[in-house]
Amino acid sequence: MSDLYELQLAWELGDTLPGEVLDDLRWHMGLQGEEPLDGDLEREPLLAARGPALRIGGVLFSELARGRRGWSVTVRQEMHAEELPELHDLLSRLAAHAPSIDPVGQLRHYEGHVPELLMVQAGAVTRQPLHLIESEAVPFSRDLF
Repeated sequence: MSDLYELQLAWELGDTLPGEVLDDLRWHMGLQGEEPLDGDLEREPLLAARGPALRIGGVLFSELARGRRGWSVTVRQEMHAEELPELHDLLSRLAAHAPSIDPVGQLRHYEGHVPELLMVQAGAVTRQPLHLIESEAVPFSRDLF
């Protein structure tokens, strides 16, 4: 069993992020220099991988864009369990300044089928477990559109 997770974010961050928080996010996304802003050369960017995913399938990417409602970030990355505390710190710094819009993403163990929702509550990011309900499968239908 591996300690690998799939992280997906789709987060409207607004326009009130302080410059140092935005710069740290850019560094983690691989958009701003190679050296960490805090000078800790042991740190690695969390959200900078691009291209085919090794274990979770699909593609790894990170995008940051400024639009009418401020900054928006969309991410899909593979995360190792030892990176989760640093990820929590980064997301908490973002949540402290971002509008409270739930949910902002999901985190799924790569061998699991049901993700945990990442929610902003009282200026912090929390993980909300989801539960698979055993029932008959519902076929995909064109009537849904």
